[in-house]
Amino acid sequence: MPRRTLTLAFVMDPIGSVEIATDTTFVLMLEAQRRGHRVCYVAPGDLGAEGGNATAQVHAVVALRREAGRHVELGPPRASVLDDDFEVVFQRSDPPVDAAYVEATQILSLCRRAVVLNRPEGILAANEKLYALHFPELMTETLVTHRIPQLVDFLAKCGGEMIVKPLDGRGGEGVFHVRHDDRNLFSILEQATRFGKRRTMAQRYLPEIRRGDKRILLLDGEPLGALLRVPSESEVRANLHVGGRAVRARLDDDDRRIIERLAPSLRRDGLFFVGIDVIGGRLTEVNVTSPTGVQEVNALEDTQLEVRILDAVEALVGGPSGKPGAQRAAGERSSSS
Repeated sequence: MPRRTLTLAFVMDPIGSVEIATDTTFVLMLEAQRRGHRVCYVAPGDLGAEGGNATAQVHAVVALRREAGRHVELGPPRASVLDDDFEVVFQRSDPPVDAAYVEATQILSLCRRAVVLNRPEGILAANEKLYALHFPELMTETLVTHRIPQLVDFLAKCGGEMIVKPLDGRGGEGVFHVRHDDRNLFSILEQATRFGKRRTMAQRYLPEIRRGDKRILLLDGEPLGALLRVPSESEVRANLHVGGRAVRARLDDDDRRIIERLAPSLRRDGLFFVGIDVIGGRLTEVNVTSPTGVQEVNALEDTQLEVRILDAVEALVGGPSGKPGAQRAAGERSSSS
């Protein structure tokens, strides 16, 4: 059956500087190009609105290749009304979710015909740290506050060890392992809360982190792949870019219980492709902005997760022949998915 040719826009950080060996957005674009879809690049700052329509300066992606420094060729910029020119818009900008990010996402919420993945309203409602708090039974003890005395009391309740992290951080930035006997305790809490002016998240320290932080990728609420990120001896953070080691992972009963509990909410909120983080059978984060890990899982499992993701996207917008498909996903669940 002939495949329907789609026009796809990728709203993402500068494409010229992506790490082609690890970047998930890059491999999604490669797979779309392989299938013959028309692929365009949009910088978040080039989004705008006119007459109630989401607009952008877009660049056609002339060529993508796995050659560092020569991995992309772009066409000249052209003005676009996204609903007129694209079937699918991928919102793949990296955090922090600052004012510019929020504005870009709100502009994308104006799309009525184009399917936006993940759904802008879902992203705006799903802070990557706070969204997990809708499922407290899946988490360890957690506190969100800007009050340093509260954090000190919580530390005592947690037995003298906790993790503090910013609500808008990414990639382990600003994450501290705090101990009651650390002479820097109050200095750390002052920095974490900007002297009591910014909320931070505190969680009981889970010693299971030494065995790894499991990243589980979910596609429309179903498990797509997983890897274990094992921290180096000198780090509490398991993020790969700070020295964490990627190890093969299998889903266990705790993982399946977490996924089953999350799936209905993810589908309802239009969070089509997400990455959840699990430590010691406890949910710690739900990553919805630009979840990563596809290329790492591919390397560990000798697979191509991007194939399954593009298959699902094609089904979402009508299937390979252009016939209506996935009406529950594209219609009943949201107007822009």
